[in-house]
Formats: sequence, structure tokens, C-alpha cells
Amino acid sequence: MTTDSALKWLNFFNLIANDPRLNVWHLALLSALVQLAYLQNEPRIIRVSRSRLMALSHIRTLPTYHKYFKELQDFGYVKYIPSYHPGYRSTVEITGF
Repeated sequence: MTTDSALKWLNFFNLIANDPRLNVWHLALLSALVQLAYLQNEPRIIRVSRSRLMALSHIRTLPTYHKYFKELQDFGYVKYIPSYHPGYRSTVEITGF
């Protein structure tokens, strides 16, 4: 990881830490996205599946997942690009930098 990318992530974490709209469920989803970004070696655009995000964030119910994932989109932290093709995963772009 370069110093520049590490600084971007630190700034991102400072941003979310100081946002009073975010709660533990938002942070769990963002943490799962950051983990996937690291595993995929992608700084911004991450290939995702709902089941993987739910597992990594320890969210067990669909209504909870959808509510907080939608709020992250509304707050401008992520941009969700769905894929309707069974062979391609949907992507999430982290836009909160």
C-alpha cells in the first residue's frame, strides 16, 4: 500500500468517524466494503454480492441490510451499480473520499 492510498483511507475513516448520521450498521457495511477492496486490491470499485456483504458485516436480515446500504448510497458514501447478468457481479464504488 502506498503512502498516498493509506492517507486516503485514513481521511475516509476520519470522515465516517465524524459523521453523526452513521451508526454501527453503516460502519459494519463500510468495514465489509473496505475488506473486500483490500482483498481485491482495488482502491475504489469493488465487486460485491449481497450474501458476501451480509456475512462480512454480520447483518443477518434483508430489511436491515437494504435499509443501511440504501442510506450509505443516499449519504453519498457509495455508488451501487447493479448487474442483472448471472455471470457478472454488481459493483460498488466508494465515493466518500
